[in-house]
Formats: sequence, C-alpha cells, structure tokens
Amino acid sequence: MNPMLALRQYQKVGSHAQTSEASPHRLVQMLMEGGLSRIAQAKGAIERKDVPAKCTAISKAIGIVSGLREGLDLENSAEALADLDGLYIYMMKRLAEANISSDPRILDEVAGLLTTVKEGWDAIAPAPGAQP
Repeated sequence: MNPMLALRQYQKVGSHAQTSEASPHRLVQMLMEGGLSRIAQAKGAIERKDVPAKCTAISKAIGIVSGLREGLDLENSAEALADLDGLYIYMMKRLAEANISSDPRILDEVAGLLTTVKEGWDAIAPAPGAQP
C-alpha cells in the first residue's frame, strides 16, 4: 500500500471523527484553521511556482471563507453581522486577486484578516460542557 495514500485515508477518518463530535463553535474554528492552512499552502505553491497547487489551495480557501459567510445568520442578525459579511466578501475577492496575480502579499493580508477573526471567535469559546 502507498504510505501517502494510507496517511490521507487516516487523516480523512480522523477529520470525520472530529467533525462528527464537534460543537458548532468548534466547527467554525476548524473551518478557519482550514482556511489559514490552505492560504499557507497557496503561498508555498507560489514560492515553488506550482500553479496547479496554488490554484487548488486558493480555490479551497475561497470555498472555506464562502462557507463561513454562508453560516452567518443574516436573517436574524443582519445589522450586527454586516461588517463581518463584508469582510468575508472582501477576503474572497482578495483571494481571487492573489490567484490571478500570484502575489503572496495578498495572501498574507487575507491570512492576517482571517487570523484576527479567528482570535475573536476563539475568545468567545463556550464554557466546557455548555450546550450549543
């Protein structure tokens, strides 16, 4: 058996187990972590001049940010979440620009923004044992 294939399968099972047991709060954290990871992968791909890997990683990062945006409860909290919604839209646009221009500085900018949002999200973590 291919060791890399086995590792990917193990990671997939581990990820599935984590998500099936995670609270909604933890799922959002995991999405943000995944977005930051994809941005880092894209940056590495740019440095290696690996265009297909860059495109794949940025596409996945855009999908994650889009998922975070879709998770906003704009129907009930539109006013309170308008700025965050706009920030997610801005991040997706900048990621698309980074994909076109292969500019790692844009990726750094988006990673910084997403890190700031994640730090805020981490700070409001529910107490252990609290119901979501």
